[in-house]
Amino acid sequence: MSLLKVKDGTEIYYKDWGTGQPVVFSHGWPLDADAWDSQMNFLGRQGLRVIAHDRRGHGRSGQSWEGNEMDTYADDLAELFEALDLRDAIMVGHSTGGGEVARYIGRHGTSRVAKAVLIGAVPPIMLKTDANPDGLPIEVFDQIREGVTTNRSQFFKDLAVPFYGYNRDNAAVSQGMIDSFWAIGMLGSIKGELDCIKAFSETDFTADLQRFDVPTLILHGDDDQIVPIGASALKTVEQVPGAVLKIIPGAPHGMCTTLADEINRYLLDFIRQ
Repeated sequence: MSLLKVKDGTEIYYKDWGTGQPVVFSHGWPLDADAWDSQMNFLGRQGLRVIAHDRRGHGRSGQSWEGNEMDTYADDLAELFEALDLRDAIMVGHSTGGGEVARYIGRHGTSRVAKAVLIGAVPPIMLKTDANPDGLPIEVFDQIREGVTTNRSQFFKDLAVPFYGYNRDNAAVSQGMIDSFWAIGMLGSIKGELDCIKAFSETDFTADLQRFDVPTLILHGDDDQIVPIGASALKTVEQVPGAVLKIIPGAPHGMCTTLADEINRYLLDFIRQ
């Protein structure tokens, strides 16, 4: 296992495969780097260096009691960039990982970054507030917290269904993928996962998005049941200068898995531009 000990002593697990221009992936909640298997396998075979880490409190990384919030997530990622001396990198973030990418750029800039991709990402802010009336009410996130607290195992099995759009007519349901989602979710720290709910739902990334100064691609499914497109991508594209939004018709939140070939083509085309 490749482990990086960051400044507070937490160990961050990461994969680092291949050679060439680095593509750095940040995963969604409650998953880990394995959520990027399809993309890493494909892009690695195209001659790119592919890197993904397990966010603290998730997967095989350390389960710190503190630091389960966006500033620390971004700083952990910055330490990984420095330890591996990554330059001219393409950053790719899905869901919560999209927030991590945004906060990284907001805090650390783009001196090591060539391009950014946000996929089904949570920015600008998911929570409904007076300033963000199109967001989701706090009760939605309280229900997630309750599900994780009272029966995390069953909650993850249930959540996988809308996550991958398996509750839609004619969906090709994969029991294996549901089981994988459950297994990865259960590997993480319940404390870290609970803290992360607040991080992905209540963090306002507006100022971070306005610091983007690299080519940016936004991919979002118009049938995303987890991060609705109206409260996220449609607003983000207005905040990031020059960003390009590609709406994937009928795609669910977990489209990097269910529509891997299509997403991989978008990524490779964007990287090669």
